[in-house]
Amino acid sequence: MSAPPCEECGFDYEALNPPNVPAAIRTFAKRYRMPLTRFLRDEDGDALVRHRPAPEVWSALEYAAHVRDVFASYDGWIRLCLTEDRPVLEGPGPDDLAAERQYNEDHPVAVADALAANAERLAATVEAVPADGWDRVGLRRGEERSVLLLARRAVHEGSHHLLDIGRGLRAVREQRKAST
Repeated sequence: MSAPPCEECGFDYEALNPPNVPAAIRTFAKRYRMPLTRFLRDEDGDALVRHRPAPEVWSALEYAAHVRDVFASYDGWIRLCLTEDRPVLEGPGPDDLAAERQYNEDHPVAVADALAANAERLAATVEAVPADGWDRVGLRRGEERSVLLLARRAVHEGSHHLLDIGRGLRAVREQRKAST
């Protein structure tokens, strides 16, 4: 019930052991705040984080808001797996949620604050998983997902979307530079 390393970002599920998951999750608070709040001199940061580098590619703010919500979802799913036998792990798809919640209309600092709070809550939940809890499973889209896989997927989501944010911000900066 594991996953192969991510071909795009290189995240290796098997390399992340349960004791290391909470610390990995906690790093995201600072790692997401920086690209949402620190900008180059004379740069309109608010416009930069809201700009999509391409119509089908989310903005930095949209990716961060997605991760904020992902951490909340994974926290709930892990808690459910620990208290129920084989629960169904429900939730909307990411594009539906982004449109419904209008991610690009959020305030960047509020997203960073909520992401940090959700990361801390998820890290605390993962720290409390008993030794025999890692193999408990829930069903997501018809597939069994263990608590360990869910915890690793949460870290992968956080890591992968930082890569997306970095690429997106570079592309937007290049577009703006080319248009001046």
